[in-house]
Order: sequence, then C-alpha cells, then structure tokens
Amino acid sequence: MNIKPILFFVLSLGVQIGLSQGQKTYQVRTVAFYNLENLFDTENDSLTLDDDRTPAGKDQWTVNRYEKKIAHMARVLAEIGRNISTTSPDIVGLCEVENRQVIEDLLQHPYLRDNDYSVIHYDSPDERGIDVALIYKKSAFIPNSFKSHRLLLFNDEGLRDYTRDQLVVGGHLDNEEVHFLVNHWPSRSGGEARSRPNRIAAAKLNKRIIDSITAFDADAKIISMGDFNDDPINDSFKKILRTSDGSKAAVGTVGLFNPMERLFKKGVGSLAYRDKWNLFDQIYCTMNFISEDKKKYSFWKAGVYSPEYLIDPSGKYKGYPLRTYAAGSYIGGYSDHFPVYLYLIRKVKS
Repeated sequence: MNIKPILFFVLSLGVQIGLSQGQKTYQVRTVAFYNLENLFDTENDSLTLDDDRTPAGKDQWTVNRYEKKIAHMARVLAEIGRNISTTSPDIVGLCEVENRQVIEDLLQHPYLRDNDYSVIHYDSPDERGIDVALIYKKSAFIPNSFKSHRLLLFNDEGLRDYTRDQLVVGGHLDNEEVHFLVNHWPSRSGGEARSRPNRIAAAKLNKRIIDSITAFDADAKIISMGDFNDDPINDSFKKILRTSDGSKAAVGTVGLFNPMERLFKKGVGSLAYRDKWNLFDQIYCTMNFISEDKKKYSFWKAGVYSPEYLIDPSGKYKGYPLRTYAAGSYIGGYSDHFPVYLYLIRKVKS
C-alpha cells in the first residue's frame, strides 16, 4: 500500500534530496496525520465517558498497556517519511488523544525524545474526551497563531451533540507562511446516510475557516488534515469543499487539491470495515502548492504509511490495520487506522 520512492537519492541528513533527472537539489518537509485510536491515560475523568479506558473498566486499561501503546505510537511517528527524509515528520496532526499529558508522554518516549517536538492542543467538548492536536519540530516550524473552532451540532431532539473542535495553526515553515488545520469529523455511527449531515456541517465549518484565512491573504497556503470519516469522493469533499484531484485543468485555479482522491480511486485505504477499504484519513491543500516553479514549498507526493508490522497478519481481520483491541479483546496492536503523509519540496539555492 505504500507509495515507493522513485528517482531520488538522499544528499544530506533529513532535509535535502537530489532528483536524478538533472541532479537538482531540493529541501523536503514531511507532513503527516495519524489517528492514534483512543490514546487514553489510565485515570478516570468524571467529566467524560472514559470509564472503559481505566484499569477497572471494560478494557482493563492498565499502566502496562498504556506504556505499550505509547511505545507503539511513538515508533510509527518516528518512522513516517524516514525512507526519504531520514528523520521523523516535521508536522503531524493527531486525533483521538485524551489530553495534553498523553501527547507529552508520547513525545518523551525515546523514539521521539530527541526530535525537539512541541505541541498545540485544546480540550474539546467531545463526550468521550478525545481531542485533536498538532505536533511540530521547532527547528522547522514557528507558530504565530492558533485557535480551536467549535462545531455546533444538535440531535433530532434539539439537544447538543458534543464533538471535536477543528484546530487551526498558522506560522512559518522555514521562512514560508503556512496554515495547518487538524480535523476529526463526526463518525458514521447510526449509518452513513443518517450521520451525513454532521459531516456536511463539519465540511462547511472547514470551508469557512479556509475562506476566512484567504479573505485576509488570497495567496495563503493552507493544509488541512484529519480523520474525516468520509472518503475523498463524498459530498463533504466534492460538493462543499469542492476539492480537485489535481488534474492539469485544475492547476493554477483557486480551490483545494486533494491528492488522496487519486489514491482512493486506485483502491488505497487507511482503514477497513466489513472487507471494504475507506480512505477517511486525508491531507489536502490549497492549489498554490501545485507549481512547476519549486522556489517555494510545493506538493511532491502523498501516501498511506502501511509497513508490514502495522498490518494484522492472521485471523478474521487479516490484512486490516493491527489495532489495540479487536472484537472486544486486547491484542496489543497499534491503531485501527494507518497514518497518511505528504511531502513538500522546494529548490535549494546554489
């Protein structure tokens, strides 16, 4: 399922590559997103529905299991994009984290400790207490603005349906201004059709955020990532966000480019359910990341990170992501989602 690198060799540690066509030298940055599948601590929070993820809860969530989960998540994050950049990603969006402390524990693991990551996180009103967050390497990205945008949903009885916020972080990736959005849209609980209006509402909020940024700067560079609980061809993307697959006709226009759409049409997925692959985990961006002129950061390629150790080797879920729990039983895997990534490149001045 991985996209294999072609026509390159590494010139220097982590940040530069040379394409064999013309031997041009580029700086590369990796942007990734990972649904960590219920990264909860072991403490019972009386304000959220986290009882299952406690030592006395249904999942028997002990310190040992928590520490193993941290180690697993840290390993994956340390390895995304490493085959090209030789280092961990520069920017990572996260979802299904319970609080800031679990992220700090993750970043202090030996796999990640020396990468100089920092974190931006807000507590959201989600009923289970799960949030989104952004981690970034301080050597690569300097944030100068961040805000959490609330998604207001109501059920059939008119009562508030509490869900995750959408996180927006602006700053400078090296010396270029870039805005990052991190999402975890409402699930398909109750069925895709019945739950669709909630994701349409999430898409509209995402579009309002993007529109508000471009209203101040028409040339703003924006990357939105997350677990959208929708595929690239669903209405939330094609009718609300109006994303494009990056065909030549779309290049140079105002809009949003979703590289995951072509992957999805080739059968690539980030999670599986009832023997069907979905690509709910996506990263898309403004069209100004598609450019023949690589003097500024441009999109190079995207993919789903699915090494063999992240894949269930046997049984009912053979070939699926190797998750922490399956059919109610603890199996000590990783996550029910594969992470996704994209590479940004720009020419290095000679």
